[in-house]
Formats: sequence, C-alpha cells, structure tokens
Amino acid sequence: MDSTKYSLADFYDIEGLDMIERAKHFYEYHQDIHKRHHNQYRRISLSGSAPVIKVLDPYTEIEREMIYMASNDYLNLTRHPRIIEAGRQALEKYGAGAGSVPLLGGTLDIHVQLEKRVAAFKGCESAIIYTNGFGSNCGSIAALLRENDVAILDLLVHASIIDGCRGTHVEYFRHNNMNSLEKTLQKCKDKYRTKLVIVDGVYSMDGDISKLDEIVNIAHSYGAYVMVDEAHATGVIGKNGRGTPEHFNIEGKVDIVAGTFSKALGVVGGFVAAKKEIIEYLHYYSRSYMFSTAQTPQTAASLIEAMNVIEDEPILREKLWDNIYYFKKNLIDLGFNIGNSETAIFPVIIGNDVKVREICREMHEAGIYVNPVQYPAVSRKLSRIRMSLMYNHTRQHLDRVLNVLEYLGKKYEIINQSGNEEVEIA
Repeated sequence: MDSTKYSLADFYDIEGLDMIERAKHFYEYHQDIHKRHHNQYRRISLSGSAPVIKVLDPYTEIEREMIYMASNDYLNLTRHPRIIEAGRQALEKYGAGAGSVPLLGGTLDIHVQLEKRVAAFKGCESAIIYTNGFGSNCGSIAALLRENDVAILDLLVHASIIDGCRGTHVEYFRHNNMNSLEKTLQKCKDKYRTKLVIVDGVYSMDGDISKLDEIVNIAHSYGAYVMVDEAHATGVIGKNGRGTPEHFNIEGKVDIVAGTFSKALGVVGGFVAAKKEIIEYLHYYSRSYMFSTAQTPQTAASLIEAMNVIEDEPILREKLWDNIYYFKKNLIDLGFNIGNSETAIFPVIIGNDVKVREICREMHEAGIYVNPVQYPAVSRKLSRIRMSLMYNHTRQHLDRVLNVLEYLGKKYEIINQSGNEEVEIA
C-alpha cells in the first residue's frame, strides 16, 4: 500500500468490511507510514516533559536527545519542585488512589480543597473536578443539554465538546466570526429551550484567542448562555494567568468555565466552574464524574500547588511570552504562514499532507520533535506542522528550530527560495 495516497479518514468506515477487516487495512497503511519514516506519533519519551527530552527513536531504536516542540506543558510545571513535593506528601498521606467514585466513597478532603481553589482561581462560585479533561467537557455538556436544547459551537472547538453534544441539537458558527454567531443565534432564537454557546479560550490547533468578551455580550443579548474551554488558556493568558475571562476583564460574566489540568498546570484532570446550582446538578447527572474513580490524591495536591505557583511566580509566564514574541517574529520574517497564532501554539500551515510528512521526517532526523497535523484533523488545504513553546526553551533551542525550518521551507518551496543557503540539519 502507498500510504501517501491515503489519510486516516479513509479507514474510519469502509463499506462492506467488519471491524477486524477494517483494522487490517489500517494496519497495512500504518506499516507503510512507518517504513517511510512518516510516523511521528507515539514516539516514546524516556525522560518526561522538558525543553530537551530523551526519545527512543522508533526507526533506529537508539536513545537520542531532541528539542521538544510538542508539549502543552507551557510553564514546565511538571518539573517544578514545589508541585512534585506537594504530590509526594499527599501520596504518603492518602495512598496511591482515592478508592471509589467521588459520589459514593471517593471524595477526599484534598479534592474539596482543589474544588474550592479552582473556583477561586476562575472567579466562580463553585467547581467540580474530573479525572480527565475530555471527560469534564463531554460529561458536563451531556448532562446539561438534552433533545430540546441546542449547543452553538465555534467550528474549531475541541473534539471533547463535539462528543458531549451527541444528545442535543448542534449549530455551528464560523470561527471567531461574530456576524456568523449572531446569525446562528437569530436562527435558534425561538426554537430551543436552552441555548449554550461553547467556545475554546485558546484554540489548540491555531493558537488564537477567542473573542470571548464579544461572544458573551452577543449570546446574553439573545438569552443564550456561554461556556468556555480554558484548556490552553489557563496559566498562559490573563494578567495573573487565570485565563480568557481575566484576559478580557469579564470574570464572573461567563456562565460556565471549563478546562483541563493537563496543559500549563502540568498534571492531569479536568474541571467545570460555575454557579453552585450547576455544579450540584453535575454531581448527580454527569456520568463521567459519577462512574469514574475519583482523582488520585497526589494529583489533587499537585494541582493546588500548581495554581499557587502560577500566582507566586509570574516570571515563568513572562519568560514564556518572551519566547512567544521572539519565535513568532522570526517565523513571520522567514515567510511562514502561521495563521492567526497569538499564544504559545504555532501552526506552520503547508497545505500538503505529503510535504508535512516529509518535513516532519527531516525534522525528526535533525533532532527536533514536532507534530504533523493532517486531514481529517484539519482540511487538506490547512495541513500543518504544530509546534508549542515552553518558558525554558532557550534562544539556542529556538534558533536551532528556526534554522532547520528555514532550510526545509526553502527545500520544499514553502517560503521564498531567494538567498537559499545550505544549513546543516543533521
């Protein structure tokens, strides 16, 4: 099989083939991708999250160091000694797990402390915590919206939001387009019981910021509620790193603030913060909360300390933004298309899946760990390389990445060829 002629979409459902036959066809496709060194997924880290990591090379099976440009650990809090120590102490006090689902016997006092800390951090009355971010979005939306309701989604919202809307009506508006949002709200005005506009604070594939202040004003004028997923915003934007509502000075005006703990907070889990009545309702009707064992105590303790660190050490966020400004300016100066990126996420938009695979192969060989994003994750004309920054990437790290990108951009005719100079990438 020639894998360059196919995408993941081709194996999602093949007419006439049962699940085993379909999996066999996909396996053949996957084997060809690996043979071509185009498989940059599930590379095995031997050292955890850091600006430079040790990776078991999937093609040579040799350990090697790589500049890590694929982490959501923007403040590198996975490595912060205060956060590690808080988790260690909780592990020794409570043991390795909670022992039960939270609604029955698994709620520990450390969980309640985390819920209160999240609510305060997000400027909301109350909060509920989940074992993962996907479950927090999927479970809360499914609990709140039924067949007589409607979710009004930005076209680029996260998959967990889309999955959470399977039991309700869904309407979409064009990405960050306020005219499109208003037209959609007008269309839905008298048709549904509950109207909930759902957006990301920072969009994970494009790195741009939702126009949340405008969205809240428009939605509320039509009697709709607003939910924002703060996954990539928490710790990164806002004066104190509290996210998109703080960034726009509208804390307390967003009806539901959700997110994950697994990005800048450096741990794992999810949350929803809102009025106390909403949170109490979710305790009893959110299936991903009710039927999942409660968060581990060391996770909860580390998360409380992570929020403390974000507030106590603004220098981490300041250094991250220094890197963002530097990297963005240089990518633009080199002639790369990075869309509307505004934060620590940088898409290099190429629009050709085969070029994306080849460039990622060469970057891997050059010791730079980046992610290919291809159809159907994005449209074919927007296929890209996705990179993200950490506060402790050095200028030497970033310059190395920029030099390799410049060489490959010219080689694959993505940027201007003039002045093409040989750059050592191996």
